[in-house]
Amino acid sequence: MNTATASTNLMNNYARWPISLVKGQGNQVWDDQGKEYLDFTSGIAVTSLGHVPPKVTAKLHEQLDTLWHCSNLYHIPQQEVLAEKLTRLSGLDRAFFCNSGAEANEALIKIARRYAQKVKGTDRYEVITFAQSFHGRTLATLTATGQDKVKDGFAPLPIGFVTVPYNDLSAVKAAITDKTCAIMLELVQGEGGVNPADDAWVKALRNLCDEHGFLLLIDEIQTGIARTGTWFAFQQYGIKPDAISLAKGLGSGFPIGAIVATEEVAQAFTPGTHGTTFGGNPLAATAGIATLETMEDEQILDKVAAIHNRLMDELLKLQAAHPDKIIAVRGKGLLMGVELAVPAGDVIAYAREKGVLLLSAGVHVLRLLPSFITTQEEIEQVMAVLNEALQ
Repeated sequence: MNTATASTNLMNNYARWPISLVKGQGNQVWDDQGKEYLDFTSGIAVTSLGHVPPKVTAKLHEQLDTLWHCSNLYHIPQQEVLAEKLTRLSGLDRAFFCNSGAEANEALIKIARRYAQKVKGTDRYEVITFAQSFHGRTLATLTATGQDKVKDGFAPLPIGFVTVPYNDLSAVKAAITDKTCAIMLELVQGEGGVNPADDAWVKALRNLCDEHGFLLLIDEIQTGIARTGTWFAFQQYGIKPDAISLAKGLGSGFPIGAIVATEEVAQAFTPGTHGTTFGGNPLAATAGIATLETMEDEQILDKVAAIHNRLMDELLKLQAAHPDKIIAVRGKGLLMGVELAVPAGDVIAYAREKGVLLLSAGVHVLRLLPSFITTQEEIEQVMAVLNEALQ
């Protein structure tokens, strides 16, 4: 039976595509009818090493036979190993593990407020965020999100968030009050249209935070773990954040989230102030360790750079062939956006029929999130389908 058309007891909160995926290997996935697709979404920037990566799979099988879960009432050795890797790669000092990106951003917000109030001894609590941002679906993170569509029907929303235009320094300065405790942003807005932050603006935000004594929080949920060509997007901007959030690519598809902070900021979390039952359990932490070990062993940053260059070349050729249909190509690493003069949904639907899975980032932007093992032949396959679609 094709489960894509079957009756369901699930709530109707996803506009699902009419396919049911049942198997994945590398960059290919198969539906329950046996049709093969090239996944150019990486499960929304999650399966960066492809589906079911062998080295991660082997480590998870080993851990499955050993211990699945214990609570954070006990020391979990795998957490210590993963925290060492993340702090070494980021230059930050302390890690906290949770289950998802929204939880990680909740932790960012909580640690910023508690740092302001309990470490610094102020009554600050407001966080400045940006239009077209996306930070999650919990009440706090959707309030932080700069898109009204995710907030509809959930009023009253929590206080403590001010949203201003992206890449606009004067707007940030105007929003600062004696209640501001942090600025929170993505360095490439993924859901909001694949919009990169301006280099000088980001440096100015760091200076503003230093000048006023509040925190710079970087949401690296989609951009982190090598997605933009460095381990973390902030490393391309010449700044050091006070804390970052991670999820998506950290576990190769196994649910895991994290925040990583400086020693100064980490003081805000003391026993009993924040926690999680499942976060960083042995299975999740093992997935994170194996993912990072594989990426380091395979010099993944070089591969991301090479794939980015090939993909950008092909996209610019496509733009030259369709100047009336493609307005702009932008992004970093393997988080790329193609702004169209036509609805992105139509192109995505056509590509899906042709066996290629793509994403949107708004009504008119295609979002390309290929894995870090993508081949030239696969890039050419996608370009051929896009060329047909735009014709």
